[in-house]
Amino acid sequence: MTSGTPTPPDDGTESATPVSYRHAADGKVPAVIGGRAERERQARSGEGGARRLIYSWLFDPTLPGNYHKAFDRLIVWAIILNLFALLIELDPQIHEPNRAWFDRFEIASVILFTVEYLLRLYTAPEDPQFRAARSARIAFIRNPFAVVDLLAVLPFYLQAVLPIDLRALRVLRLLRLLKIFRLLIPAWREFAELNRGRTFRQRVHALVFPSEYGGRLHGYFDAFISAWVLISVFSVILESVHSISYQLSLELIVIDVIAVAIFTMEYCARLYCCVEDERYREAVSGRLRQAKSGSMMIDFLAILPFFIEALIHHLFDLRFLRIFRLLRLLKLTRYTGATRTLAKVIVREWPVMAAAAFIMLLLVVLTASLGYLFEHEAQPDKFENIPQSIYWAVITLASVGYGDISPVTPAGRAITIVLALIGIGIFAIPAALLSSAFSDQLHKERDALKNELFDMLADGQLSEKDAEVINREAKRLHLSAEDVEVLIEQARREREAADDLAKLPLHKIAERPEHAVEHFKSLVSEIRQLGLLTDTQRFEALARSGDRLTVSEWQLWRQLTTPPPGSPIADNEHPTKA
Repeated sequence: MTSGTPTPPDDGTESATPVSYRHAADGKVPAVIGGRAERERQARSGEGGARRLIYSWLFDPTLPGNYHKAFDRLIVWAIILNLFALLIELDPQIHEPNRAWFDRFEIASVILFTVEYLLRLYTAPEDPQFRAARSARIAFIRNPFAVVDLLAVLPFYLQAVLPIDLRALRVLRLLRLLKIFRLLIPAWREFAELNRGRTFRQRVHALVFPSEYGGRLHGYFDAFISAWVLISVFSVILESVHSISYQLSLELIVIDVIAVAIFTMEYCARLYCCVEDERYREAVSGRLRQAKSGSMMIDFLAILPFFIEALIHHLFDLRFLRIFRLLRLLKLTRYTGATRTLAKVIVREWPVMAAAAFIMLLLVVLTASLGYLFEHEAQPDKFENIPQSIYWAVITLASVGYGDISPVTPAGRAITIVLALIGIGIFAIPAALLSSAFSDQLHKERDALKNELFDMLADGQLSEKDAEVINREAKRLHLSAEDVEVLIEQARREREAADDLAKLPLHKIAERPEHAVEHFKSLVSEIRQLGLLTDTQRFEALARSGDRLTVSEWQLWRQLTTPPPGSPIADNEHPTKA
């Protein structure tokens, strides 16, 4: 299946908006995308020298199968950890006892950022951005990103060289945050190119919802929200530790306020632009339907406790609501396909699971009633009533048995033995159903991906747009590079088998004129072979008996299988005319 997406040239130049060809397991879409395979082969073999090899494997954003994204992720995590280290250093009670560890981390960070700067300087002549300049390395040094990279490590070297107190320059370490713009600015340019001519609301929709217009910036937005979910949940956990909460109470409050502000803006942005989706076109009712969806309800509950406590804290003690901030962790379900697959499995298998739950409930109530009957007189304080006996039955059925409630009569102990043995099977039923259905659902979705690959390979190649689809689906289905290669190879073999016209139904052959022509030629050849191999006398007799062949069919047969002169059938008339 061809695509309108232009393929970047293979002469070393790159397009303005590089396209990612990698998928979930940091593998590559197999080399059916034309010249990309040759470029990867050159990179692997080291053709062009060490400089070309380093640039291809670490800094080329368009080469499949390299370590560009992994290296960028390493730098981003180093920047984030440096920010946290700088904030923690402000607290002397934490910094002073751990000064040695902070110094080691600073040295490791400086080494990493210095190596990155030197490698980028060394490979500048290979970078299309600087290649055309008279001096590629001078052009790199003047680049704003390179200036930021240099300033990020400069304070450390100034302190080591100059015999003066330069602690004031340590604040320049904050410039390391600006290194993130090395990723954001190219992504923003790509986003702007993809959304050229579109409205503001359409651009917001492309940013917050997955679509073909989002590009890498949408991925960065999802990563940003996910990071703040983890930061906010981690701060809630730390807040429960009294010693940490006492020392960092202000910092934890600031983190919570920032997190709520980010999540609130995200929620409002999703409600604002959801009408761009066909399912939510109506201005009011469409937004209400979107607000009632599961993911939006989770987003709303993630920010609700903060506003309730802020608005009516003077009327009620609502500090208990803070624990509900842990619901923000559920926001991460939006960014994984596993939860959607599990939801489909539960909906599909719900009748069977409901039957298993009913049997379990029936068994629990029956056993609790018997336990109460046999144990009430012996232990009135523990088996005081049937509801309390239900607790014992559930704990025993789950094969946990805390020991706080246990029967002492022979009948009660016999029931416990039977219940514990039955519980192993009863609790295994839902687990087996879920695991089997989950595996079956994954197989179905992988088969659907293989069918999609079958259609993509109609012209024998995968376009850049096809590669992006494969990337998204591989990530959603948690497929490794090897899994994707196997699926593509299976789809390729099925496509080759489908191109065998003898195995295709007639209506499929008729869909493509080139197939119809080839099939007609094959049929003509078979008719001629039939004329050479068949018994002409018996064929003539059958053709003469009744209306076996029409006039046009007989003429076509004679035209295709004209016998040599002197053959008995050569001068015969049509059998129906005889």
